[in-house]
Amino acid sequence: MNWQNYIVSEKEILLGKPTIRGTRISVDHIVSLLAQGWSEQKILDNYPRLTHDSLRAVFSYLYDCIQDGFLYTPIDKAS
Repeated sequence: MNWQNYIVSEKEILLGKPTIRGTRISVDHIVSLLAQGWSEQKILDNYPRLTHDSLRAVFSYLYDCIQDGFLYTPIDKAS
């Protein structure tokens, strides 16, 4: 999955937050919906401009961010 075909960051749209190409729907909004328990189908029903592939691209994007070290949890050395 080449997430770059689906996810863009343009400073004119949501201050450069990563969004699904052609929409103002941010990656973090989709992740928030999933964290709230929304199913993929519920997201697609409520946001008809999204596709199964654009949702898959969100996961591919997040995977790459984790691999590149952009997302991490600092180790609490006091524990």
